[in-house]
Amino acid sequence: MAAAQARLIYKIAPRALWQAAEAAGRFDGAPVDVADGFIHFSTAGQVAETAAKHFAGQDDLLLVAVRVEHLPPDLLRWEPSRGGDLFPHLYGPLALEAVAYIRDLPLGPQGRHLFPALEG
Repeated sequence: MAAAQARLIYKIAPRALWQAAEAAGRFDGAPVDVADGFIHFSTAGQVAETAAKHFAGQDDLLLVAVRVEHLPPDLLRWEPSRGGDLFPHLYGPLALEAVAYIRDLPLGPQGRHLFPALEG
């Protein structure tokens, strides 16, 4: 699926960070997002590699699915990253109304995260 056709994009977040976002009514990003100036997201085809690369061995994570059509189009940009793939980056806070669902992202027996079925 081409980046521009994705209906859902995904954010991996530590549970405590996401709970703070819920209390605040919006998600301003993880420390790496704040440092980079945008919120990093992945597509369904990218998110498992993102978990392996940036969240290896971490537990108590959440998988946050976000509806692309609920994001401000002027703030969502598809930019090259790993291997030249286009990744969705949000240049502003994430309104919680854009969230389609949130799932636990448990670690499996080999230390890799176990993902639910994902849609793009």
